[in-house]
Amino acid sequence: MTTKNKAVFLDRDGVLNKEMGAYVWEPEKFIICPGVPESLARLKAAGYHLIVVTNQAGIAKKLYTATEVRACHAKLQAACGGIIDALYFSDAHPSVSESILRKPGSAMLEKAVARFKLDVAQCWIVGDRLRDMQAGANIGVRGVLVGEQENAEGFAPHVADLRAATSVILGQ
Repeated sequence: MTTKNKAVFLDRDGVLNKEMGAYVWEPEKFIICPGVPESLARLKAAGYHLIVVTNQAGIAKKLYTATEVRACHAKLQAACGGIIDALYFSDAHPSVSESILRKPGSAMLEKAVARFKLDVAQCWIVGDRLRDMQAGANIGVRGVLVGEQENAEGFAPHVADLRAATSVILGQ
C-alpha cells in the first residue's frame, strides 16, 4: 500500500515575503514576513511537506532572471532552516507566453502531488490572491486566503497572515 502524504502549498509574494507592489527579485529587497520561519516549522512538525508555488512573470518580461529568483529562494531557505521541500515557479506571462504552470493553472501543484505522492484531500494552499485559491481548487486542495485582498468575494477562510493561516490548517 502506498502512503499518501500531505502538503501546504505556499504562494511567495505577500505570504512568505513582503509584497512590494512591484516585482521582487533582488535578495536585499526580499523581506521575509514576520512569523514565517516559526509558522513553517509548526507545519513541518505536523507532518506537512512545504511547497512554494509562485508566478514569476518578470522573467518572461525580461525584468530579471531565474537565477535571481533562485537567489531569493536561497535566502528564504536559509531563514527557515532549509525546511522547504520544493520551490516551483512559473516564468510565463500571458502578454509574452502562455503556460499551464502559471496560477490559476494547477500544473505546479500537480507536479508536487506526483513527486511527493500527496493526497490532495489532506493538502492546503495559502495565498494572497484568488488565483492561488483557484489553482488549489482545480485539483481539490483547500485554500486559506491571507492579507488584505480586495474583491475576495467572501472567500473563507480569509485571515491576516501565514501565522493565522497556520492556526486554521492545524485546527488551533
